Amino acid sequence: MSIMSFVGLDMLMGLDTPKLIVPTEFKPTRPDRGWLVMPFGKNPWWWYVASSVPALLVTILIFMDQQISAVIVNRKENKLKKGCGYHLDLFWVGVLMAVCSFLGLPWYVAATVISIAHIDSLKMESESSAPGEQPQFLGVREQRLTGILVFVLTGVSIFLAPVLQYIPMPVLYGVFLYMGVASLSGIQFWERIKLYMMPPKHQPDFSFLRHVPLRRVHLFTLVQIICLAVLWILKSTFLAIIFPIMILGLMVVRKLLDLMFSQHDLAWMDDILPDKDKKKDKKKKKKKKPVAEQPDSDEEPISPAPPVKIPMEPLPLNPPTQNQTSECEYPPSTSVYDLFDVVVLDVIKGSCCSPRGSPVFKI
Repeated sequence: MSIMSFVGLDMLMGLDTPKLIVPTEFKPTRPDRGWLVMPFGKNPWWWYVASSVPALLVTILIFMDQQISAVIVNRKENKLKKGCGYHLDLFWVGVLMAVCSFLGLPWYVAATVISIAHIDSLKMESESSAPGEQPQFLGVREQRLTGILVFVLTGVSIFLAPVLQYIPMPVLYGVFLYMGVASLSGIQFWERIKLYMMPPKHQPDFSFLRHVPLRRVHLFTLVQIICLAVLWILKSTFLAIIFPIMILGLMVVRKLLDLMFSQHDLAWMDDILPDKDKKKDKKKKKKKKPVAEQPDSDEEPISPAPPVKIPMEPLPLNPPTQNQTSECEYPPSTSVYDLFDVVVLDVIKGSCCSPRGSPVFKI
């Protein structure tokens, strides 16, 4: 609606604004080539060897761009129930990039801003909440319908070229800027940046603030800001060719953070780096003993106390014969009080019979 409003305002006022350039015909952009671009042509042979260097840089860039977007979407804060498919997504990205290369089309990977906006649009929150209390985040509606419709409408847009050419470029820039700013909400890095300008008594009740001291949170955020500034400066200069290598260098920076922060702090502000040896040990333990389901709470589960087993042995009782009196028989001359004392002593010793002759168990 905002795009239509500002396009109508631009046409009414007759402003001289740059418009979106949309081709009116469905054909290759260059008239001297067809739909297929063959990799081997008139170029010298050494060009193919030299192209491996920029190909390596592009591979690093595409891998990091794709996986970073996938990791942000699949973070535990989004409470996704379906499993993630990092390897499957990367496989299909590689296959489609090869197809686009033969067709001379631009490469594409997962768009971080659009992916975050898609997740935010599908969030579920509790309807009933106390006055002044924010609604509770319940999860994300995980389905494929919206993704299919987005790409179908993107493909149909090629038939709307006569209409799209009237959209001013400033309008598109404004829409993209709004999408970028709106997608910042919910990102932990942005929330930690805002803590610098917020007094402690007005800080939200974030989970990482309960477990990590505030000064450690500020130090971790400062390291991330410095890394972001270095990448931004390199991208804006003639050194942009080594931008993929600098992104790969962030892995070294992340490894060095293990020396500055404890694993407990990194678990709440970031993710703990996987360890191959620990994974092998866990696999061995899983084979030996099944692992019980872990509770949702952060507290360690309390193991139940083992049951106490009390051995109990039955006392065999032989029925008395005619000439033999039973141990439980008492002479008739015994008084009631004496008889009661004798019975109590026999019960304590565990040698008395039950009233009906069944065995009494001794502890």
